[in-house]
Amino acid sequence: MASLEIPILVGVSQHTQFKESSDLFDPIGLMIKVGEKAVEDTGVSLSGMAAAIDTVCVVNIFCWSYHQAPQRVAHGLGLSPANFVYTAIGGNTPQLLVNHYARSIAAGECRAVLMTGAEAFYALRRMRKNGLENHWPQMAPPEKMSGDNREGTHTLENQYDLFLPSYMYPLFETALRASSGRSVENHERFMANLYEKFSRTAAGNPYAWSREPLTAEQLLHHETNRYIGYPYTMRMNANIDVDQSSAVIMTSEKVAASLGIEKSRWVYPLGGADFNNVWYVSSRPRLDDSPAIAEAAKCALTQAGLSINDINIFDLYSCFPSAVQMAMNALGLPENDPRPLTATGGLAFFGGPGNNYTMHAIAAVVEQIRQNRDTKALVTANGWYNTKQSVGVYGDKPETGTWRTADNSQIQKNIDDQALPEPQEKASGVMKVEAYVIRHDRDDNPHLGTVIGRLQNGRRALAHIRADVGDLLDMEKNELVGTSGTVAYNDRAGYNLVEF
Repeated sequence: MASLEIPILVGVSQHTQFKESSDLFDPIGLMIKVGEKAVEDTGVSLSGMAAAIDTVCVVNIFCWSYHQAPQRVAHGLGLSPANFVYTAIGGNTPQLLVNHYARSIAAGECRAVLMTGAEAFYALRRMRKNGLENHWPQMAPPEKMSGDNREGTHTLENQYDLFLPSYMYPLFETALRASSGRSVENHERFMANLYEKFSRTAAGNPYAWSREPLTAEQLLHHETNRYIGYPYTMRMNANIDVDQSSAVIMTSEKVAASLGIEKSRWVYPLGGADFNNVWYVSSRPRLDDSPAIAEAAKCALTQAGLSINDINIFDLYSCFPSAVQMAMNALGLPENDPRPLTATGGLAFFGGPGNNYTMHAIAAVVEQIRQNRDTKALVTANGWYNTKQSVGVYGDKPETGTWRTADNSQIQKNIDDQALPEPQEKASGVMKVEAYVIRHDRDDNPHLGTVIGRLQNGRRALAHIRADVGDLLDMEKNELVGTSGTVAYNDRAGYNLVEF
């Protein structure tokens, strides 16, 4: 068997087009900018790297659509790669790309790859709000998307508007709160304390969109920090209204040496793995865990020859506090673990540039490892609704492990086999609540609650809550999970209603 090449990261870059900037670059412009900076970071000329880069990958863009985004980026950089990749939707995809191309480089199938992504929601909104002329390329559907293109929600979940992450993730949070044994008040304080630490990290990050350090008190619910989907305040939601881009260049030790890239620039992906949880949330046996993270981390750490205790810094995907907690639980991290849980400041404060956030996390941990070669980092990347999970471990030169393609199909099958039957569309009788969310309007008034729970026959069901504003406010002060109500299908409305 031929010996494997050893994959390394040799160039990283990040760019933030801040609110006060006079620039209004579109995502392609932002990716060209970070692509140039990533090449510069390698210490090699653009022409030198152009001879090696045979693959350009672009992470799926939300704010604008291009027919051939990777080709546009390559052309703007003067690259002529043989392979172009535009990913499917998913915040897991930056780490998924690293894992995939580490194996491809190890097998000699790829010499060097440029991965990049960007969002420019804020610039787009500025142009529309101020009546500025938009010089961006005309929108067009992507030529092709690579990866898992399944929709993230079930038809029945869509009937209850749970395709919106700001309404789906609160379900995980209330399930986590109940399983933790904390009171409603104590859990709200726990979330605020957790995100205060993330805010402090963002405050010290020059690429962070929001650099004002917020205290736990400021993150709690009050008149200037309303709920969106209870129990999350606005400042606990990922902030997609940003202009941010990042890029990573990967190659092999052999190619890097031939290009003259200094070893001080080399950082190693030590291990990585990718799994999905049961695809649809309403069919998962539990709403407060993530077997996919647990299995991916186990595989990645085993490949790296490390234990969780060897990790110095984490970047746990943080679209909402529940994502952080489920990752902590899956990794076996205690609540008071002193190690940093974010390298950037997280999606609420650093910024949530669509699917590409984790590319920034990877760039950040590469920089930290370069500064201290003893540093070991673990990154989690999440797609859809705690659905698609990718984990990567990074550090100095590996002592053990290879990037041979592994057959993890049995692990995935074991997760998938735990799926429950799809929810009962027309429910009746007694329903016990497993999780709930309460939507608020812009004036911070609760106007609709939704629960997911079990019927007496064991089947899952979804239902909106029949309640007035006063009842909904009571449900935000007292734990609803574990209580039972009477549910019935409303033919006129077309959905289940539960009353307590």
